[in-house]
Amino acid sequence: METFALATAENHIGEPLGVSDWVDIDQVQVNVFGEVTRWRTPGHCDPEYAKNTRYGGTLMHGFHVGSLLSHFYRSTGLWPVDGTSPLNYGLDKVRVLQPILIDDGIRLRSHIGLLDVTAKGRGEYLLKTSHYIEVKEVVDHVMYVEYLTYWFPIPKQNSGND
Repeated sequence: METFALATAENHIGEPLGVSDWVDIDQVQVNVFGEVTRWRTPGHCDPEYAKNTRYGGTLMHGFHVGSLLSHFYRSTGLWPVDGTSPLNYGLDKVRVLQPILIDDGIRLRSHIGLLDVTAKGRGEYLLKTSHYIEVKEVVDHVMYVEYLTYWFPIPKQNSGND
């Protein structure tokens, strides 16, 4: 694919953009996420308790997976060459497609595609990307997310002749 730019992003709607690096997640990270979000439930954070559940172990929080979207996006190298200071604009669709069992740790990555580009004026753009999240050695995707980012153009340098 050519260098990814906001000015030409519309040419890539409907195309896959890339696959992120793998992210390693373990029980300690799941427990910290549970503490920070105040959702430290036994099914997520207590391996002894979770052994006796229908899943046989602790599960990763769905919101924890979603919180990795910015990292997935950047690790793919899709940072637009003419863009800066992106803002999380929200999510249009989030589906947890199957539980994510932690066991001794997992590896996640995202397959990213471009769904829509909206010019907002002044060189600003709203991008909607699709993210199919996979877990290594798990059949099928575990989550689908549509992620919105609001991008600003890189400021033009003042030549000093103004």
